[in-house]
Amino acid sequence: MACAASFVVALAACGADTAPPAASSSLVSDVFTPPSIAQTATEASACPTAAPATGGTPEWTLPGTTGSVAVTGSTDTTAPIIDVTAPFSVSETQVHTLKASDGPVVADTATVFVCYMGVNGRDGTVFDSSYERGAPVDFSLDRVVPGFQKAIAGENVGSTVAVAMTSADGYPEGQPAAGIQPGDSLVFAIKILDASS
Repeated sequence: MACAASFVVALAACGADTAPPAASSSLVSDVFTPPSIAQTATEASACPTAAPATGGTPEWTLPGTTGSVAVTGSTDTTAPIIDVTAPFSVSETQVHTLKASDGPVVADTATVFVCYMGVNGRDGTVFDSSYERGAPVDFSLDRVVPGFQKAIAGENVGSTVAVAMTSADGYPEGQPAAGIQPGDSLVFAIKILDASS
């Protein structure tokens, strides 16, 4: 069933309504259907699954309209940390580069290969993580929610970024399969492994 796939499929299912529909069935009504997304992992590009050490200094702290968030990006051997003081919400989507790279700039409609973790600001729970699965995911930026595109487009391949997105840039109607309610702000930590036009 589609719900067993990574949440990036659901991200794709809930992106802008202007994208053309794909052939498969939609996870959410009244939005375009997800594209065919190949999920691959190689030994050289697997997402690290080990928990990070605690007690370090976050690379980004952000006070929200309510609550706050502190984010530490992944390393070559550990997953990221997203620590939420709930309920966390933002009134404007904010992106922060945690670790910059000098790789090629990612175009707005590029197909990207990433590791990511998504946390719900309402309660601080992880609703999806390719780090937990140990497998990167690839998808087109023109097929995801606006906040995810804002986080990655314009960044450099090899960079690690974080985004705190409004409900409007995520799931204004919610995404029940992931426990996301209407109005929930979301936080992602993303490692950009590769991109192609």
